[in-house]
Amino acid sequence: MSEVKFTEDELKGLQDLQQGYQQKQLQFGQVKVQRLLVQQQLDAIDNAEAQLEADYGKVQEQEKTLVESLNKKYGPGQLDPATGVFTATSTPSDEKSL
Repeated sequence: MSEVKFTEDELKGLQDLQQGYQQKQLQFGQVKVQRLLVQQQLDAIDNAEAQLEADYGKVQEQEKTLVESLNKKYGPGQLDPATGVFTATSTPSDEKSL
């Protein structure tokens, strides 16, 4: 078996290829880590959104309970939130008694 010695240019070419593969492997790893971090952020956003939806539903229930309570106490009508003035809505039976 005979031995062949590569030239400097050939060795440099092989080293460049090896470095190219190593660089690409490193870049693949960096992209994977970036993807993982972005996925974690998306998961956190999804969780925050789900919590806000649940909280929004609770606020709607509070509104419903308050409106029912105020309607029982004052009857149907309109509230001006700026002034706090409540104007009762007249019903046909109210008009007959006038």
